[in-house]
Amino acid sequence: MKKVFLIIVLASLMTACAKQNNAEMVTTTENEAWKNQSGLMPESSSGTADIVIDTLKVKQTIEGFGTCFNELGWTSLNLLKTEDRESIMKELFTPGVGADFNICRMPVGANDFSLNWYSYDETDGDFEMKNFSIENDRRTLIPFIKNAQKYNPSVKIWASPWSPPSWMKYNKHYASRSSSMNDLPKDREGREGTDMFIQDDKYLKAYALYFSEFIEGYKKEGINIFAVMPQNEFNSAQNFPSCCWKASGLANFVGRYLGPAMQEKRVVILFGTMERPKEALVDTILNDPDASKYVKGVGFQWAGKDALPGISKRYPQLTFYQSEQECGDGKNDWQGALHSWDLMKHYLNNGVSVYEYWNTSLVKGGISRWGWSQNSLVVVDPESKTYKFTIEYYLLKHLSHFVKPGAKKLDTGGEYKDLLAFLNPDKSIVIMIANQSKTANTVKIKIGDNTYSVELKPDSFSTINLPSF
Repeated sequence: MKKVFLIIVLASLMTACAKQNNAEMVTTTENEAWKNQSGLMPESSSGTADIVIDTLKVKQTIEGFGTCFNELGWTSLNLLKTEDRESIMKELFTPGVGADFNICRMPVGANDFSLNWYSYDETDGDFEMKNFSIENDRRTLIPFIKNAQKYNPSVKIWASPWSPPSWMKYNKHYASRSSSMNDLPKDREGREGTDMFIQDDKYLKAYALYFSEFIEGYKKEGINIFAVMPQNEFNSAQNFPSCCWKASGLANFVGRYLGPAMQEKRVVILFGTMERPKEALVDTILNDPDASKYVKGVGFQWAGKDALPGISKRYPQLTFYQSEQECGDGKNDWQGALHSWDLMKHYLNNGVSVYEYWNTSLVKGGISRWGWSQNSLVVVDPESKTYKFTIEYYLLKHLSHFVKPGAKKLDTGGEYKDLLAFLNPDKSIVIMIANQSKTANTVKIKIGDNTYSVELKPDSFSTINLPSF
């Protein structure tokens, strides 16, 4: 009997050691991405830990990570050999392989990274949407999304328009600000704080019908849209597709028109995208007796990040999205990645459950139809027909690969603050930590009775994945 007991004890110890040996650490520097370090073991340690993680102090639930489907993303990927494109899509979307993207965004009609302006119905006065068509998307967005579905059939998609059909706007144009990149006359420019959408019952009804037709059209293609936001950056008068609204105008549209229409389609309404640091604009929607019945979450991007802390505290029942990571200047360099890391910490420390990148893929330089450059997860060289994953891809992968849907954000204590921590549903612990100094740094991380001494390379991001034991 003693021998049997001893065997059981030894087996238990061996299992515990195996789990500890399964702990992993992955590191990315400017010149070397995604390098594995195995055999990370707890140690006996005296003194004060630099980081203390209490798995009982949980915050918001993480729903997932993702990117956006836009036209220039698909056309750039299609410059590559089919096997290279498929390799990229597998890396981005297949569960357990690479980035594990599971929740993504798409435009309703044209956005600033479309091939050109279009809507699904440019027939002036077509209030019944008789000429509604998603034919344009069958060449770009639909195959892009279906390619992602091939690798992750459960990928969730939400959508937002950059501009309604041009005839629904007072200025009868897709843009809100004139420039050399469009033909909008200066005297027809819009401005922040105004309703550029025609605030008339028949136009508002038609626009709600436009959303419904979009939902149905995509459903027929085998693509279910689970949520919509009524307007991208509703305060911004841009030279590309855009439309300013007053918050009160959006509240009226959501509460009386879009809300009932989407409820009938069983589609969630999220308010956004919010790009100004003005909490009162969000309060206008969330305190409106009609609109508030339908709004289940809020999306923040750019300067809207400064409105997030107060809103997330006052409306804890809602789900918060980082709807578009600031998209850089096309250089895809280390400094841009450092800024993106600061954004990730801000959003995730202030309650977002969904974190999304913007451009999935662009050709080298990242220039849009409307003339500005942005960063992307993948850069395609159109001359050599080759590609590379950018530093910002690996930065996002450092979280999205390890942090699973249903994970809880964890509070952390101690003097070292340049990190994020999560508790996965399987009780594994994920710690993403940066060392932004030019020298190596050793930090001690205390979790329960265990302390880990971790050496961080200079100018690096690392993820430590600790299994439950």
